[in-house]
Amino acid sequence: MKRKIPKIAGSEWRIMKVLWKESPLTAREIIDRLKDTSQWNPRTVKTLLNRLVKKKALEFNKEGRIYLYFPIVSEADCARAERHSFLNKVYNGALLPMLAAFIEEQAVSAAEIEELKRILDKEKKTHLAQ
Repeated sequence: MKRKIPKIAGSEWRIMKVLWKESPLTAREIIDRLKDTSQWNPRTVKTLLNRLVKKKALEFNKEGRIYLYFPIVSEADCARAERHSFLNKVYNGALLPMLAAFIEEQAVSAAEIEELKRILDKEKKTHLAQ
């Protein structure tokens, strides 16, 4: 059975990114890694860690009085779930209108256009081969 990917809130993503980069870490180590990019109180970080454990995004090992946190869902799986959620919520699951909006509203370099063409050509060949 495929594992359900938990819905991760914006602030929780910041914790997860730290742990995807390096784990296991203690709450103190996570707080230290976030200190340059957030003004969070240590209690806030611990609350977010507890939420992520309850959501089954993180687990921990207890060594004495120390809790070592580590992710049990991958960054790629969480990003995929977020993309699908966004696509369904904002564009009713329609990919083309979303891509068109992004391309029309963002500055796209020539290199990015070439990369998009390469990806689309590859997908086209895959579908033609089926």
